[in-house]
Amino acid sequence: MSDARLSVFKTYKLYVGGKFPRSESGRVYEVTSRKGEWLANAPQSSRKDARDAVVAARKAFGGWAGKTAYLRGQILYRVAEMLEGRREQFVREVADAEGLSKSKAAAQVDAAIDRWVWYAGWTDKIAQIAGGANPVAGPYFNLSSPEPTGVVTVVAPQGSSFLGLVSVIAPVIATGNTAVVIASEAAPLPALSLGEVLATSDLPGGVLNILSGRTAEIAAPLAAHQDVNALDLCGADEVLAKDLEVAAADNLKRVLRPQPVDDWTADPGTHRLTAFLETKTVWHPTGSLGASGSAY
Repeated sequence: MSDARLSVFKTYKLYVGGKFPRSESGRVYEVTSRKGEWLANAPQSSRKDARDAVVAARKAFGGWAGKTAYLRGQILYRVAEMLEGRREQFVREVADAEGLSKSKAAAQVDAAIDRWVWYAGWTDKIAQIAGGANPVAGPYFNLSSPEPTGVVTVVAPQGSSFLGLVSVIAPVIATGNTAVVIASEAAPLPALSLGEVLATSDLPGGVLNILSGRTAEIAAPLAAHQDVNALDLCGADEVLAKDLEVAAADNLKRVLRPQPVDDWTADPGTHRLTAFLETKTVWHPTGSLGASGSAY
């Protein structure tokens, strides 16, 4: 009996609502390495897939935003733990996707894991940065506190399939938002594999939804969707970004315009944490006016 066996090729699927559907359209497209070698067939998402992802993100938003910041931090840290255990798989996928040596791909994966930990540490600290007590003329306390914007569509970076991806999605969910992510069109496999990690972590289904396919085709209906509250256009080119901004204006979405990043390993700062936060301000009388506990 021959010892030869057929290889078991991985079937990549979308990650929507904590589940792994194939594209509703049944379409796939070939993903190749930088050398032109076939890697896999990735699902080509349709408008229906995009709508399903928004429904899942909206359904998950209330529960996720309502969790304590400390608990969200623990869950993001758990994602880092799970990635650490599958490090070699992601090193291989990033090397193939970006044409990197194994050592350089490993550095990218390690930085991505560290980035999850970094944002996990910010979940219960960003309120002190983005909020606080405001000086007012009158016998009142005036307090501002940040709240998540809602459902955010993220166009992931095209050239950084994993570290760039993590750098734009982790801050969105760290602050209590839910997200619909469009993976890099040319290199979606690390993003789709991330869905497998999320599914086995403690992250509730629907908090992060990952689509693959033709970026412009998926992004257009999401930008115009009335239940999407914000857009991160990091991975959109100049022409697409302009079109998406126009579509987003219909219901006054918050838009983070493309910002060229030369080095994803650099300190990311807090601008992506605050980009999708809204400020709630509460007034409360002081002194004798406040004895009744009234609030404005």
